[in-house]
Amino acid sequence: SMAAAEPAARKRRPKGHFAAAAGRAKRPRGGGGRQLEAGMRGILITCNMNERKCVGEAYSLLGEYGDLLYGPEQFSDHEERLSGSEREEDEDDVEAALKKEVGQIRASTEQKLRRFQSVESGANNVVFIRTRGIEPENLVHHILKDMHTTKKKKTRVILRMLPISGTCKAFMEDMKKYAETFFEPWFKAPNKGTFQIVYKARNNSHMSREEVIKELAGIVGSLNPENKVDLNNPQYTIVVEIIKNVCCLSVVRDYVLFRKYNLQEVVKSNKEDIQQTPSNLTEEQNSKVVKPETEEEEMSSKEVKQENK
Repeated sequence: SMAAAEPAARKRRPKGHFAAAAGRAKRPRGGGGRQLEAGMRGILITCNMNERKCVGEAYSLLGEYGDLLYGPEQFSDHEERLSGSEREEDEDDVEAALKKEVGQIRASTEQKLRRFQSVESGANNVVFIRTRGIEPENLVHHILKDMHTTKKKKTRVILRMLPISGTCKAFMEDMKKYAETFFEPWFKAPNKGTFQIVYKARNNSHMSREEVIKELAGIVGSLNPENKVDLNNPQYTIVVEIIKNVCCLSVVRDYVLFRKYNLQEVVKSNKEDIQQTPSNLTEEQNSKVVKPETEEEEMSSKEVKQENK
């Protein structure tokens, strides 16, 4: 009977079938190569539970302010054409279909070069949005300053939004070498400031919080002895976020005033808000902080440093 034949047919499935399906299920959405790694810049966003909704909120918030600060994003003209041809769904012939497919493949490659691109962060309740051609510190400071001023709640699931201006491997030697150059725009004489270091590690057990803070504070001190620690209201907060074997770094202003860059807290009314005004990030200050965007530039600046040693 048919009923009896069914289980037998099911048994004949190749052994690897379920393993492959399980592997597919585990693989991050968005496919290969799209995960947080050394050499990226972007924005680290924490949420509770609903990562997919968090990514949606992030795209919409960053898109809104990105357009305001940097103008609308430029897409290639054939991506425009592609969406145009999709509207007229009547071209049935093979050649058109083929052309369209090639266009879609090309468009998906170009999509990787978008201003904001969600990549797999390597930790639960953390979303990482890779940025291109913009300065995360500026953009995020601008968003928080606006929300702090208007007290308009713009997100439901996003908790904190931390700019990440540099990433390196999460090993002490890599971090020390990287930080020596990375900290220069803020802390190298004649520049100076009061600072604190905030540290968080996820899915990483080989780094010691105390050691990292001690070493990084030492580097800041060596760039200019006038840099002083201030845990109450520092001008600069050095954010160290470690996920697996990637160390994410940035130097932010108004960390205390903007409630540790928490979008839910910054829109609440607080007494201290009246006494304190956010620091103005003017264009000149920002231009000091621009780091090389392309990997080639980064390589060449590394090589130059090697030669100078």
